[in-house]
Amino acid sequence: MPVTSADVARAAGVSRTTVSYVLNDTPGTNISTATRDHVLATAADLGYAPSAAARALRRGQSDLVVCVLPDWPTGPVVDTVLDLLTDNLAQRGLFLLVHHHRSTRPLRELWKAVTPRVVVGLTHFPTEDLRALRQAGIEVVGAGSVDDGGHPGIDAGNQRGLGELQVEHLVAQGYRRLAIATTPDDRLREFAELRTDGVRRACAQAGLPEPQLAVVDPGVPATEVVRRWSRDGVDAVACYNDEVALAVLAGARAEGVEVPGRLAVVGLDDVPAAALADPPLTTIAQPSAAQAQHLAASVEAVLDGKPLPPGPTEPSRVVVRAST
Repeated sequence: MPVTSADVARAAGVSRTTVSYVLNDTPGTNISTATRDHVLATAADLGYAPSAAARALRRGQSDLVVCVLPDWPTGPVVDTVLDLLTDNLAQRGLFLLVHHHRSTRPLRELWKAVTPRVVVGLTHFPTEDLRALRQAGIEVVGAGSVDDGGHPGIDAGNQRGLGELQVEHLVAQGYRRLAIATTPDDRLREFAELRTDGVRRACAQAGLPEPQLAVVDPGVPATEVVRRWSRDGVDAVACYNDEVALAVLAGARAEGVEVPGRLAVVGLDDVPAAALADPPLTTIAQPSAAQAQHLAASVEAVLDGKPLPPGPTEPSRVVVRAST
C-alpha cells in the first residue's frame, strides 16, 4: 500500500493539517522550523510520494507536458528536440513525458491515464482527440488533425528537398550516374518515399538517368549492392540517412571500391559517427537545434497565453567531407 499523508501524520505525532501545510509548503502558516523539518524527515523515512493527480487538482493545473511521438525510430533531430524541450520545461518547474504512440491503443486512453498541462504532438491526432483535449483546457502544440490530409506529422516539401539537396551537391562535384540507397524500416516508409522522390526529381531536372534504387540494411555492409553499382557504372549514391550511408561505405571497403574515386557517398542527418567514418561522410545537416528551439518557444507561448512564434527559417545544409 502507498504511504499516505495520514501515515506521515501518525508517525510524526502531528495533525494531518500540519502535514498538509508542510508538504504543500502552504504560505501564511505558523509552523516552527523544527516541526517542519520533523515532518519532512518522517515523510522521507516512510517513502512518502505526493499524488500528482491530487497536486494538480489543488493547483488547478498539472506539472506535466506530454510529447507524443509517432511510431518512428528516434534520431538526432528528435533527440535534440526532446533534450532542449526538457531543459526549457525544467526551468519552469515542469516535467516532460515522452509517449511513443502505437496504433493498437487510441490516444484517448493516454488522456485518461495522465492530465498534462500541454500536449506536444510530432504527429497528427484524430479530430476527436483534439476536441477532447481542448474541451479539457489542455493546450496542444504542433499537432494538426488527421482530417487535414497529407502525410501525418511530415513536411513533404522539406523531405523532398533533402533528397534534392543531395543530388545538387553530387552534380556540382561532377557525378552523373546516381543511385539511391533507402531504408528497409517500414515505419520510415513515408519519409523514404518522399526523399527518394526528391532525388528522382532532381536527377530528372539535371538531365541525369533514372537513379537505381536499392534497399540497404544499416546493420550489414552493403557488399552486394555496391558490387552491382560498380558493375552498372554508378558513380555516386544518395542515402536515406547516415546509418544507411555507413553500411554503403562498409560495403565499398569490403569490395575494394574506392570512395570517392569510384563511388561517392552522401548521407543525411550528420550524426556524430559521420565525421569518424572511413572516409569521413559528406551528409546533410538539418536545422534540428532551430526546430527544437521553435517547439520549445511554442510551448512557452501557450503557457504564457501569447501568440505562437514564427517557424524557423534556417535551411538544411551540406556538410562536405571526404566521401564526395
